[in-house]
Amino acid sequence: MPAIRIIRRSPLAPREAWRRLTDWERHGELVPLTRTIIETVPPTHVGTRFTARTGVAGITFDDPMEVTLWRPPGDTSAGLVRLVKHGRAVRGWAEIEVRPAPGGSEAEWREELSLRGLPRFCDPLTAAAARFLFGRAMARLLRP
Repeated sequence: MPAIRIIRRSPLAPREAWRRLTDWERHGELVPLTRTIIETVPPTHVGTRFTARTGVAGITFDDPMEVTLWRPPGDTSAGLVRLVKHGRAVRGWAEIEVRPAPGGSEAEWREELSLRGLPRFCDPLTAAAARFLFGRAMARLLRP
């Protein structure tokens, strides 16, 4: 199960960075060939469920997730959200942490994921692809 870690700094205040990074529908707009389907009533809370559906021309796979920890940032404290992946094709977890930092905020994305049927020797390639896709999405979400 490959692990990834991405850190991005932003001039945005922690609460605004948090709002953007936890806008689940927007994630789907930024990951190629993906859309996000929210399955619970907003706002996000422990128990919120959503699915990232990725695919083209009828060939798709779902990445259903559930929020298991929801702690938004305060003026001087970090925020942390934890997502658990419950899919057949994608398993694992992800965490997004937003901390106050000089001049704005610092966001960290940590994730461990497993793709069903993919041998372990593919883990480095899977991790590199995830770092690229999620890092690009973070940069766009945090753009002032």
